[in-house]
Amino acid sequence: MMDELKKVALNSVHVALGAKMVPFAGYNMPVRYTSDLDEHHTVRQHVGIFDVSHMGEFMVRGPRALDLIQQVTTNDAAKLTDGKVQYSCFPNEQGGIVDDLLVYRFSAEAYMLVVNASNIEKDWNWINQFNHNGAELENISEQMSLFAVQGPKAAAALQTLTAVNLANMGYYTFVVDQFAGVPDVIISATGYTGAGGFELYLPNEHAPEVWQKILAAGASFNMKPIGLGARDTLRLEMGYCLYGNDINDATSPLEGGLGWITKLSKDFTNASFLREQKEKGINKKLVGFEMQEQGIPRAHYEITNEQGEPIGEVTSGTQSPTLGKGIGLGYVPLAFSQPGQELFIKVRSKLLRAKIVKLPFVK
Repeated sequence: MMDELKKVALNSVHVALGAKMVPFAGYNMPVRYTSDLDEHHTVRQHVGIFDVSHMGEFMVRGPRALDLIQQVTTNDAAKLTDGKVQYSCFPNEQGGIVDDLLVYRFSAEAYMLVVNASNIEKDWNWINQFNHNGAELENISEQMSLFAVQGPKAAAALQTLTAVNLANMGYYTFVVDQFAGVPDVIISATGYTGAGGFELYLPNEHAPEVWQKILAAGASFNMKPIGLGARDTLRLEMGYCLYGNDINDATSPLEGGLGWITKLSKDFTNASFLREQKEKGINKKLVGFEMQEQGIPRAHYEITNEQGEPIGEVTSGTQSPTLGKGIGLGYVPLAFSQPGQELFIKVRSKLLRAKIVKLPFVK
């Protein structure tokens, strides 16, 4: 099985660091180096570095690049200016979501789409079937490494490695500049933790040296390598969706709380369905809930009303390291979706009290 898994450029580095490696989205990935709890707190309080090189990157170039992106994504990419990043999703033709993604604008005729590792091939095929007007598409996923340096001390920890003033970079902006002696690194003020920080895109051949330089620069800031386990608890505390759990081919962006990236004033794949859905109103909604009793909600646990009748299921759940209580996301009927609403989570045949809260869980 391990032979079939793809390996990121730093696979042997993670193994040497003592990481527990697990199959994830077809890759052999570090799930933790020490403990999920320790790594989670490191990112919230100090700074950590994740290797997320399994993510996919597609370049879209040429005079028709924007037209194609506008067709296949729900957000309005025409609003992007050079050096700006946008969160978006690919809608499918059944009202669901092919994937969520980031759109980077380098120029009026050059963009990068960053997609989920598990969906690289699916997304590539999806976009290509809409490319009727000759936009130039290039899948650079296999050539690129991606490091996420996240936490309140990220800018200070990285500043000695670049002339770019990191503290002055706005959220969801990026620059292409020299970093750790490597030219043309994409330095992006984005992340999936809610703790602030940067994502760095660079060619695989420079990955080992840049990783070492980042860890050396971050040593005095208590920087540690962080695995996918803590990445999941960090994103869940922010209420960020994980594709395959909280959103998928059968969930509408409107149901999934992604109405803010669904610009119905423009035309895109299946926009008419979503316009109609908005007009009629959705029947279910993705909500966040906090446990009011001891118990950890897990994906696929039943959500019930007071009588124990099923009304939905947990899509993501965990014990929040920051809050010290169980938190989760799940779809429930609109009648149960208001903050303060009480519901129950079936944990090992017991019904445990929970209540709907406004996201994010950690403010």
